[in-house]
Amino acid sequence: MCSLPPLLPLFLAWTTVAGATDSTMPFMEYLDRDRLVCLKWGFDNLQGNITFQLVVNSTGWVGFGLSPNGGMKGSDIVIGGLGPSGSYFTDRYATGNSMPLVDDQQNYVLLSMSETDGQTTMTFQRPIKACDDKDFHITAQPIKLIYAYGTTDEINYHGSRRGTKEVNLLNYMPRTIPTDSNYLSAKVENVRITAGIYIPNQLKCDQNTHCCISFLKPQVFEFPENVGIPIGGEDNDTFYRLEIHYSNPEIKAGKYDSSGLRLYYSAQLRTHDVGILTTGVLVRSELPYNIPPKTSQFRTYGICDTSQFSLVYGFAHMNPVPDLSVFAVLLHTHLAGRKIRVGHFRGGKQIDFLGLDENYNFELQQTVSLGNIKTIKPGDEIVVECTYSTTDRDGITKVGQSTTDEMCLAFLFHYPANNITYCASRPNTTFLPTINVSDITFDLWQNKVFLHYKLLFCLQSRASYLINGTVRKMMKTPTVACRRYNASSRLCASWIVNHAVILLSFLWIAVV
Repeated sequence: MCSLPPLLPLFLAWTTVAGATDSTMPFMEYLDRDRLVCLKWGFDNLQGNITFQLVVNSTGWVGFGLSPNGGMKGSDIVIGGLGPSGSYFTDRYATGNSMPLVDDQQNYVLLSMSETDGQTTMTFQRPIKACDDKDFHITAQPIKLIYAYGTTDEINYHGSRRGTKEVNLLNYMPRTIPTDSNYLSAKVENVRITAGIYIPNQLKCDQNTHCCISFLKPQVFEFPENVGIPIGGEDNDTFYRLEIHYSNPEIKAGKYDSSGLRLYYSAQLRTHDVGILTTGVLVRSELPYNIPPKTSQFRTYGICDTSQFSLVYGFAHMNPVPDLSVFAVLLHTHLAGRKIRVGHFRGGKQIDFLGLDENYNFELQQTVSLGNIKTIKPGDEIVVECTYSTTDRDGITKVGQSTTDEMCLAFLFHYPANNITYCASRPNTTFLPTINVSDITFDLWQNKVFLHYKLLFCLQSRASYLINGTVRKMMKTPTVACRRYNASSRLCASWIVNHAVILLSFLWIAVV
């Protein structure tokens, strides 16, 4: 069974989850920070069934769901419990923030329900490729899991007893505990949050210090067991900083913060040093770029052309430039962002997606492992496409640092580490005043907009280069298709986009 201990410290490494020893359900995640909600699961093959076991520290009703964006609307949900008359369990779907409706096709099957020591354990099963249009399609992409529970068996509003966590169900990676871990602590004390964005306790970086943090926001970072970020030593950073961004646009008084982090480290060096490459649209105040108002699907593109990496100091003696082995990605926009796609191009043709989120949620940003290695070779291009909705805005939206501004970024976690940390671009907008911005199409981007690739190199080098290029057209997002043979047998075909595993990341925007 899942053990539900008190909250434990979070490691800067893969951690083992106690109790995940059932061979039929070998995978396990706590869905909340207090470890009151535990999920175990397992499956035999991608064409078969997937079995779940939800353990909750409550003897009331419990609910679990698969969500497109971390909220209730559009979610595939089951609700069950053990009441005075026995167990109850239903397959449901949500049309909004209200009681989920009972699905006409009950594709989830209850295997067992029990209450022991104040905990409810609900074990159930469903086909991985269910073809009911009210059931969420499980693929090898990360899925936003939601949960809620009550204190009685009367199913009503859950209040604060709810949450969400992004997990890859089909490509979950085993984790190990570092045996000799130590930690460093950093936190802020009673910071008063005023209007706008305030960044406390920044280190000023100059030519004598090695710090290039840019858009990295600490929370929690977990790595596969063969990679890590080196700290200490003569060749590594001398100073580190905790950077927290706050947003208080309504200028509410009495807002204070004392948050921080605990950074765990080990003297046992990993095989590979990690690099983080920031790709997407360049954010620079001297290079303004605006998103028009009243548009439902405005797309913008950022390009990284790795053919320029050979110009970077530190690679001059290398022939050829080493491949980048990408193992994780973090996608980032602000409040207007609705979709993010990261295309991988080789020889002018798209070969893959490095990241894909068709239901982007600003409140749920996490770093996701790809589950396998995506290799970026010299000369490959990385295209980051962001889709925005500004239908509720009367004025332009700037590309900038504020929460009400916008960004379009993809952080690529890779090895081996190198001294390139930023590879982004911006559109040449000099032609925009001559056309109606709402009429901008991809063809217009492709034929008219030339991009200035801006490569920023931190640590040993501060060099940058400008080149021109055009936006390449990205492939359509693959979808899940189902074919029905008869009422009792269904065959579904799905396209697996990314092999991914959930990582909680220290790259996070802290919004108050």
